[in-house]
Amino acid sequence: MRLTFVLLLALAASAETVKLPALKAKVEVLRDKWGVPHIYAENSHDLFFAQGYITARDRLFQIDLWRRTGTGKLAEVLGPKFVARDRIARLVRFRGNWNDEWRSYSLDAMPIAMAFTRGINAYIESLKGKRPPEFAAAGYDPGLWQAEDVTARIAGLQMLRNATLEVTRALDIQRFGLDTVEKLLPPDPFVKITIPTGLDLKQITADIVRDYQAAVGPVQFDDGSNNWVVDGTMTTTGKPLLANDPHRTISNPSLRKTVHLVAPGWNIIGAGEPALPGIALGHNEEMAFGFTIVGIDQQDLFIEQLNPSNPKQYRYKGEWRELEIEDTPITVKGAAPVVAQLKYTVHGPVIYEDPKRNLAVALKWVGAEPGGAGYLAGLGLARAKNWAEFKQATANFKAPSENLIYADRAGNIGWIAAGLAPVRKSGNGLLPVPGESGEYDWSGWLPLSEHPQSYNPANHFVATANSRITPEGFKHVFSFEWALPFREQRVKEMLAEKKKFSIEDFTRMHYDVLSLPARRFQAVLKQWTAPDARAEEIKKRLLNWDARMTVESAEALIWETWMLRLPVAVFGPELGRRVNQMTLLKTLEATPNHPGLATGLRTALAEIEKAQGADMAAWQWGKAHQLSLRHPINRPDWHIPPFPTPGDANTVRAAGWPPARPFAMNHGASYKQILDPSNWDNSVITNIPGEVADPASKHYRDLVDGWAKAAPHPLPYTRKAVEAALGERIELVP
Repeated sequence: MRLTFVLLLALAASAETVKLPALKAKVEVLRDKWGVPHIYAENSHDLFFAQGYITARDRLFQIDLWRRTGTGKLAEVLGPKFVARDRIARLVRFRGNWNDEWRSYSLDAMPIAMAFTRGINAYIESLKGKRPPEFAAAGYDPGLWQAEDVTARIAGLQMLRNATLEVTRALDIQRFGLDTVEKLLPPDPFVKITIPTGLDLKQITADIVRDYQAAVGPVQFDDGSNNWVVDGTMTTTGKPLLANDPHRTISNPSLRKTVHLVAPGWNIIGAGEPALPGIALGHNEEMAFGFTIVGIDQQDLFIEQLNPSNPKQYRYKGEWRELEIEDTPITVKGAAPVVAQLKYTVHGPVIYEDPKRNLAVALKWVGAEPGGAGYLAGLGLARAKNWAEFKQATANFKAPSENLIYADRAGNIGWIAAGLAPVRKSGNGLLPVPGESGEYDWSGWLPLSEHPQSYNPANHFVATANSRITPEGFKHVFSFEWALPFREQRVKEMLAEKKKFSIEDFTRMHYDVLSLPARRFQAVLKQWTAPDARAEEIKKRLLNWDARMTVESAEALIWETWMLRLPVAVFGPELGRRVNQMTLLKTLEATPNHPGLATGLRTALAEIEKAQGADMAAWQWGKAHQLSLRHPINRPDWHIPPFPTPGDANTVRAAGWPPARPFAMNHGASYKQILDPSNWDNSVITNIPGEVADPASKHYRDLVDGWAKAAPHPLPYTRKAVEAALGERIELVP
């Protein structure tokens, strides 16, 4: 009876046959009812050709924009204002040995990339010049791909932030003084900040990273994630469970695309960036894996002294050296082509020049190394069958740095902080450094064996959330910049609440909106003497609040708005914009009757009344805090209307916003996965707004409700489960 039902479902699903001469054999694509394609091929070439074809069919406009962003070809369709951005993209492209580059991801990475991009091109060519709706609206055609396009460095560069932080720290020292920076904007772990020998801080200006920031935008520099894995002693199944929800800008279309790839040697399912072959997180037949950003300091800025008599030379180790200079023509829509000069020193690409002061700024970063393209190393990682193979594959995961977690069917769990960690001859990467002496050059990489890691830990779990993972006394320079610890602390708090966890428990944890900073603030309020009756009323309300950032909560709105205005009230308009929430809480805990508390509250209440009226009973966090999923092309019928969203940047259900638009949520986990090695078919995911980017598709926005209502959907893995959930059958034939 069950078999008959499955067969009837399969017959009821819509069917299509597509002829693709480049294929060697027939490929089946079974799209489930949530829009996920399950691709079955007879060989690796056809598998990745089909992945490229289906990805282009589902997400062509998105991946074409990704390719143009990564290869420096935006100006040709978007005009002159993108020339500077294109120059940076071309400046940081890989310039080394291509055999080393491909082998750094996996031994078969090049043929996989070739097959994948040929599949993309096959779909583009099948259009025969007809523009899909997004291209018709934008007014340009999709371009053809080359295999090398998947190695573009901009995508990885977007996930690294130290270059801009070095400049920001230098500016902070100039503005506030070294003592204040060490006290209120300190490195973590704390070290005394030493100005590098020969560095003139006055040479450091915000202009240094202006073009760089444009090139890596609009991605924010507070990207984060949560992941945790528990062993079988802590689950209802007796086997591990793994949860992961990477945080990035929540976009439309979704940043990630889910896919199932099956062929000899392959049976992997999960998600990755649509423009890359394979997956970056998910599972195979034996093990599951996920990631969060570590934040290893993988960048340094070098101040290079240019020759006043010859600006094509820079000084290094006592002699003038010639800059490497390449001219690259950039096609510009509506204007004449621009010939951009790409310049390089021994330290890396020159991202900024100041001719008046005869200096240039070069970026030293791990992305210049073979294998430095973000997430492409997932090709090797996804095929590991045990911890030893997994750990070996992590060596190829170079940038960005990731907390890679692991669980397998045999019951093992593990974690390793992967990514290249530079060993510096001198200094610690906190500030830009002079390039002339060579004193601050890199001398190699920290061995992976010395990175933080664990395997089957005694406490039976691993949890990371971008906060500091180096132990006290860690002797290497790893990073001094981490996310605030609240999300990780809350995950660990929930893991301590019961002894046996199910998928339903992990789902509840994924969507948890209890705010630990709010609980700490309540402790401050207990000691605060309210200055008037209204402040006393607010104090009582917040002390009786459960500290959960629900959409209906007036208290969540009051607290969040108060916290938004407190830094300036406590530290002043300049410093207040730089101090983080942890420093603010520590200051208030030390001085619970700080006058800034009352000042900040008055400002906050006035803002809320202006936005939501004087009736406090009508105030709601969800009226202020909403997610809007706007399509890149500004067509109202393609936008997904804003809807209230719980949580904030420090809850496990992360829901952050850009500083310029408080409470306008744009950052969090668009993709969530809970993977069950005891029965892979029990695994669940969500990926908003949908798996297909075509606004006319039923899978364009069909996953929004499940994401919003904490209801992930199944991730079928066995052929039987896939057939039972079948929504569409596509046959690709030679």
